[in-house]
Amino acid sequence: MMLWLLLLQVWASCLWLGQGEVVPSFASCPQFFYQNIIPDNALTPLNPAWICQTLSNQQFFATLYNKDKRIPVYSAYIYKRETGERPSLQWMVEPQLIHSNFSKNMQTVATLRNITDVTEEEIMASEAVNEDYEGSGWDRGHLNPSGQHNSLINRNATFTLTNAVPMYPTLNRGQWKIYEQQTMRSKTENCPTTYVIVGAVPGNSSINKDRVNIPNYVWAGACCKTTNNTVIAWGAIARNNENTVQVLKLGELERNLTRLYNSGAVSLFHVDCPRT
Repeated sequence: MMLWLLLLQVWASCLWLGQGEVVPSFASCPQFFYQNIIPDNALTPLNPAWICQTLSNQQFFATLYNKDKRIPVYSAYIYKRETGERPSLQWMVEPQLIHSNFSKNMQTVATLRNITDVTEEEIMASEAVNEDYEGSGWDRGHLNPSGQHNSLINRNATFTLTNAVPMYPTLNRGQWKIYEQQTMRSKTENCPTTYVIVGAVPGNSSINKDRVNIPNYVWAGACCKTTNNTVIAWGAIARNNENTVQVLKLGELERNLTRLYNSGAVSLFHVDCPRT
C-alpha cells in the first residue's frame, strides 16, 4: 500500500511539472523547434530553466534560461511576418522561477505581488526585473522579437524579461533591427514556416551590481522548408558592443558557437537543415 501511494505521488508530480510553464524539458513545447529537434546540451548552463513561454494559458515560444546569470541562453519561436504596431506595455516576469506553485502565465511584478505574498526581493533573487535595466545604458534586447509575429497576443508574449538580454543600444536599434526586419523578410520569402532560435553568449560584465549578465555576442539561426520542398538554413552573429551583424551559413554559426561556449560541439537544428 505504501509503495502504491509513493508511485501515485510521483505520477501526480510528473503531471504537475508537465503542465507548468517552467518544465523539466522542452518535451512540453517541442512545436517551436524544427522537426521537434532541440539544440544539444552544449548550450545548457549549470543552472538552467526550461520555459514554455505562456500567456493567457497559451504557449507562444520556448526559452532556455540561465538562472545564475539571469538572462536567456536562447529563445525558439516560429517566424511570422509582422502585421500591426509594436505593443506598448509593461515588461513581465516568470512566476514559476520563484515558486513552482505560482501561475504558469507571465505577469508583471505588480500583478504578481498583488495576487501572492511574494516579496520583490524574492522575485529579484530568481530573475531580472525592470529596475536592473533602468539607468544602465543598455536596452532590454528581445531575443524573440515582437516584430516577427503577426498577432497582438504573440507580440505581447515577447515582453517577458526571461526573453531579454542587456543589448548595446546602437546595435539593438541599428544593424540587429535591420537583420530582424529586412534580412529575415528577404530570407524567408519562400518559407511558409520558419523556425528560429536566437541566443546570447554570456560575457564577463553585468548590470546592476553583477545581477544581470551582459552578453558578449548575440546570435540567430533559422531553418525552413520552402515552397519548392527544399530545406534552407542560415545564421547571424554580432558582437554586443558594435553595430555590425555578420550573416553566415548555419554550419559557420554552429562552429562559432562551439568555440565561444567551449562546452562541446553545438548543433542547433535537425540534421536536414543544411550547414553549407
